[in-house]
Amino acid sequence: MHLPIDLLRSFVAVADTGSFTRAGLAVNLTQSAVSQHVKRLESDLGQALFKRNGRTVSLTHEGEVLLRHSRRVLRAHDEALAALIRPELSGLVRIGSHDDYAATFLPSILARFAEVYPFVQVEVHCEPSTRRLLETLDAGGLDLAVCTCAPVDTGEAIRREPLAWVTSDNHATHEQDILPFAAYNFGCAYRRWALEALEKLGRRYRIAYSSQSLSGIFSAVSAGLAIAVAGVSTVPQGLRILGPEDGFPDLPAATLTLHRNGGNASPEVECLARFVADEFSERRAPLRGPGVVACGS
Repeated sequence: MHLPIDLLRSFVAVADTGSFTRAGLAVNLTQSAVSQHVKRLESDLGQALFKRNGRTVSLTHEGEVLLRHSRRVLRAHDEALAALIRPELSGLVRIGSHDDYAATFLPSILARFAEVYPFVQVEVHCEPSTRRLLETLDAGGLDLAVCTCAPVDTGEAIRREPLAWVTSDNHATHEQDILPFAAYNFGCAYRRWALEALEKLGRRYRIAYSSQSLSGIFSAVSAGLAIAVAGVSTVPQGLRILGPEDGFPDLPAATLTLHRNGGNASPEVECLARFVADEFSERRAPLRGPGVVACGS
């Protein structure tokens, strides 16, 4: 038995879009062709991959397992083709991101991208503000931007990021009567969600540390000066995630989006965009909160 690439591509498209019709548009096939691809996979594997509910679908447990492997297979397949067919790409691509995701995701993405496209230069710009990232993109200073809590309809949703309360492994900061909290500056959705949750609990708190930088916030948490809220995938060693068993409620999940500069749709920009989207989508963390929230920047 083997799993044809075209069937896996249709399967992943349905999983990502939640619809056979939208999946067809994504892979440039008819809805009927996509449906046949999924039926062939299910028949060959002897497993149901989707639960049908009217016009929408959701993955079964077996579908979740196949999805993780399918993303890796498709990524390896596409990168192999790219390395052989389009090694001539060159030029400059400028990508912007918040520092937390630049440190967590971009190193492995850029290393793989450099192997396939060694003549393309990549510049990485870190900004603490989604608004400033989008302003720089619109002004032509960036080709791509990975944003947190940007309007979803202006970009491509590439990840659902669960949020978590974090404290130091070596301190009992979270047990203090008046909770010291390390927060992003005003305007951050993470800050707003956290403080709303504490007020709903009736938990007394104080802003003990404020920063635009996640590394600065993590330093305060590590030193036992405060607790904080951060994306699950960004939590470093030495910090512990707090949950309902510790008296801290689940938080929403943020939507991460990839934005393009419409004035520069070069092949090298689009190739890096696909590398970014694939890596962010594949490295999923299990959701603990009540779901994705479309948040303002």
